[in-house]
Amino acid sequence: MCEPLSRRAREKGAREDRQEGSRTSLYDEVTARIITELEAGRLPWVQPWGKDGATNPCLPRNALTARPYSGVNVLILWGAVIEHGWPSQSWLTFRQAFEAGGCVRKGERGQTVVYADRFTPEAEKERASREGDDPRAVPFLKRFTVFNVAQCEGLRAGLVDDPTPLPEREIVPVAEEVIAASGVEFRIGGGMAFYAPDPDFVQVPPQPAFFEQVNYYRTCLHELTHATGHAKRLGRDLRNEFGSKDYAREELIAEMGSAFLCAALGIQPTIRHADYIGVWLAVLREDNRAIFRAASAASKAADWLLARHREALAAREEGRLAA
Repeated sequence: MCEPLSRRAREKGAREDRQEGSRTSLYDEVTARIITELEAGRLPWVQPWGKDGATNPCLPRNALTARPYSGVNVLILWGAVIEHGWPSQSWLTFRQAFEAGGCVRKGERGQTVVYADRFTPEAEKERASREGDDPRAVPFLKRFTVFNVAQCEGLRAGLVDDPTPLPEREIVPVAEEVIAASGVEFRIGGGMAFYAPDPDFVQVPPQPAFFEQVNYYRTCLHELTHATGHAKRLGRDLRNEFGSKDYAREELIAEMGSAFLCAALGIQPTIRHADYIGVWLAVLREDNRAIFRAASAASKAADWLLARHREALAAREEGRLAA
């Protein structure tokens, strides 16, 4: 039974929504959590649905606004779903649960997620104005608390539901649409899958080389994520020596980017390069912001590809209506 939201509860919810901690400790906390997963042989970007498959492959989203979470928050919230076995990827803040007509059950503990942005202090604006320079923005990181809908009760009907996974027969056409909408040149042949930055093309072996057809498309999406890094797209540095830490960082972006992309399309992600776990661990141990940067870049890559897919679908629909 949910009681009316008291002043004390409102203040508590506001504090949890706005709580700002030390940036350094927050980076350390999240990085340590990801390192623990990797040391146990678990990749949090391919195991968000639990062993029983009770939760559909999708990106975590706000149950009230339908807005998906991005970046490192995807890993944090997927990890919480695994740990607790919750059947949903939908989340609410303390206050939003009341706005949705319900409440968080007594005794439930929320999950900390983060918000990163930049702002320009007034003093910096004044300095830049005096010196005729560009003002320098200051990065900041805030934390706030969300609760899975499984931790709530009394929520009204009509909140955002988790999307259903794609039927197997629909994976092929949707994946082909994403590939075509990207505008990236695809070449079929050979025995290796790779993205070549200078000539700017993706090459993958023919589909019969894959044990399952869906793995062909998972591989295509992985290589497409690399291709988003080209200078004419998102502009990541792709000229890294094989086996180097910078090379491993880009592979980490492609691994997560393809996982985010698969989840957004309703396709269960998989692992392409589990053999990089040791290098990824080394990268994360020496840089507590590495996973934040990689997850952010992965989200941007997935968003870039999904935006072009949506544009292609909209153009096709306009053409159909005009015919």
